Amino acid sequence: MKLKNLYIPILSTVILFSSCASSTIIDSTPSNATIYMNGEKVGKTPYKHKDTKIVGSTNQVRIEKEGYRTYTTTFSKNEEIAVGPLIGGLFVLVPYLWIMKYKSARIYDLIPKDK
Repeated sequence: MKLKNLYIPILSTVILFSSCASSTIIDSTPSNATIYMNGEKVGKTPYKHKDTKIVGSTNQVRIEKEGYRTYTTTFSKNEEIAVGPLIGGLFVLVPYLWIMKYKSARIYDLIPKDK
């Protein structure tokens, strides 16, 4: 088999599986708050979260900033349709596990503790 004949299958596989990743920007007002994802400290807002979880996977978010109430919420990978896995799913059923993605951004308003 010629090396040329491998380009299309390899390229197709790379495009298919790279489109399985989804990301979202998590920010807060005010910014520079500490963010915890699924119980682990991951950084400060604004924070770019990216993963390759399957449809319906849920993330727990906790945002903390001195002088403000702790904000807790969840979001799931079921907010928007991902076109790449949708097209790939027409040929191979596995990409349907990644057919949904996150919204591109989310902003949470933190409430001061004295209110």
